[in-house]
Amino acid sequence: MDTITPAHLNPGWSPASWRDCPIRQVPSYPNADRLAAMEARIARFPPLVFAGEARRLKAQLALAASGHAFVLQGGDCAESFGDFTANVIRDTFRVLLQMAVVLTFGGAMPVVKLGRMAGQFAKPRSSDTETIGGVTLPSYRGDIINGPDFSEAARIPDPTRMEFGYFQSAGTLNLLRAFASGGYADLHEVHRWNLEFVERSPLVERYRDLATRIDETLSFMGACGLTSISAPQIRETDFYTSHESLLLPYEQALTRVDSTSGDHYACSAHFLWIGDRTRQLDGAHVEFMRGIKNPIGMKVGPSMQEDDLLRLIERLDPHNEPGRLTLIARMGADKVAEKLPPLLRAVGRAGRTPVWLCDPMHGNTIATAQKIKTRRFEAIVAELHGFFEICGAEQTIPSGAHVEMTGQDVTECVGGARGLAESDLGARYETSCDPRLNAEQSLELAFLIAEALKARRARRTTP
Repeated sequence: MDTITPAHLNPGWSPASWRDCPIRQVPSYPNADRLAAMEARIARFPPLVFAGEARRLKAQLALAASGHAFVLQGGDCAESFGDFTANVIRDTFRVLLQMAVVLTFGGAMPVVKLGRMAGQFAKPRSSDTETIGGVTLPSYRGDIINGPDFSEAARIPDPTRMEFGYFQSAGTLNLLRAFASGGYADLHEVHRWNLEFVERSPLVERYRDLATRIDETLSFMGACGLTSISAPQIRETDFYTSHESLLLPYEQALTRVDSTSGDHYACSAHFLWIGDRTRQLDGAHVEFMRGIKNPIGMKVGPSMQEDDLLRLIERLDPHNEPGRLTLIARMGADKVAEKLPPLLRAVGRAGRTPVWLCDPMHGNTIATAQKIKTRRFEAIVAELHGFFEICGAEQTIPSGAHVEMTGQDVTECVGGARGLAESDLGARYETSCDPRLNAEQSLELAFLIAEALKARRARRTTP
């Protein structure tokens, strides 16, 4: 890849055209020259991902849009520079693999594995400032922008953090690729981990049947000669990275022209999405995303109107390309039945076929009496069930789930089989931003989704 900009490929757009648009959620860097120097420095770095990988992901997302694959997107709310260890990366990757195996069996279809990893460093904020004890400072916007400590020095946006974020992303990607192709993703090993989870779960009887059936399937495959040695698909897997495209100076600096196609690709991740706070039709984030050829996503919250959604789809995916655009619904369990159906109908009437995912996390964040942010597992499950039911009623394919989770044994979301209570939140509440499902809650959610997928298959085959 090189950095040539062939203007004839996309008239009116360039990697820098977003700079002429109104922008929200932008940090205020105190030194514009230092920022420009860092952008120029990162623009010389090698790409983190490659155009061919992004095209392969787009093809797999097209399968999901047609109902022939299921998308699992998961990972940290906001990655931390301080959590950059092999164990943290491995554990999140491992849980995503475990979830994917369960979903593959439940849905009888491949699962597209998309990690919120190797670049999910920037976070939108509801306010530009934060006040504690009468002191007001800039809000924490993620480690790639400023620091979480409540001090003036930490909260000043620092462009050198972009370079640190680049190299941490490169290290994370290197490890993820090794895990995905080096035997760690072997189906037999992943299933063994799931059996361990099932046996220690309070809902063991509910999940044991599904686990036993997976075990029988792997044994049958082995008897037919399909082993880790004879079939690389059993020991290897595709794994893609994603993050919210929020810090546009960083995204522009890592945009490259693919030498084989002449198209622009954002090479910070395979898949980028626009958040619910930055989806303005004339805004900088939509302008940047409309020109890159990566598969892209957009969050769809309860304030979205039908006409606005259709205009955004037209701008981001004018040719209705299979796999190009993923719409990530994040309504909240109490709003999904009211807000989602009109949007599904409008998109269907327009003849559009995006990938529809459910994000059951962001609309279900609450605060305890002690002002601790948490999410109730039961609300997360309720929104997912509502999403599947509504999509079925509206003849729309529910193509996947988008969850904030970690492979660590944190106590940030209440509920689940173990019955975590608000009084348990202080035990291991480690997130620097939003509460995440822990490893056990994530696997429990996968088993529940698998049951829903299995029931949907049964309804389809019943005369």
